[in-house]
Amino acid sequence: MPKIKTIRTKKAPEGWDLIEPTITEIGNQIRDVENQAYSDKKKPEQFWEIYKLHHQRSRYIYEMYYYKKEITRELYEFCLQEQYGDATLIAKWKKTGYEKLCCLHCISKSQHNFGGTCICRVPKAKLEEGKLVQCKQCGCRGCASGD
Repeated sequence: MPKIKTIRTKKAPEGWDLIEPTITEIGNQIRDVENQAYSDKKKPEQFWEIYKLHHQRSRYIYEMYYYKKEITRELYEFCLQEQYGDATLIAKWKKTGYEKLCCLHCISKSQHNFGGTCICRVPKAKLEEGKLVQCKQCGCRGCASGD
């Protein structure tokens, strides 16, 4: 969640007006999902949409800086400092094998039995044919980079 803007808040760098509409739109979608009633869903399923939108916002910032090169380093660091994007998730995306990582829960060894990783990290070629795989933490259906 981005920090609250006050008089002392650092001004956004040049180029902010380019990415601001998309970031605020995703932020509004996150706020709408948080305000929804979750009477028919299981407890972990309530957060799946929030994880998806959080991933989408971080991925947007990552791609605008590393692939499209449309924002400056100063603006990129501003977005991470103001917590518009997840810096640790973006750091994992830069490493080989983690390019499609959905969330940090899926690689956290403390979150899973026997110190492993999530089922969504297993490449689809190594799974049984026709088996539907879905992460219990974030709802991901496969974020292995080797597919």
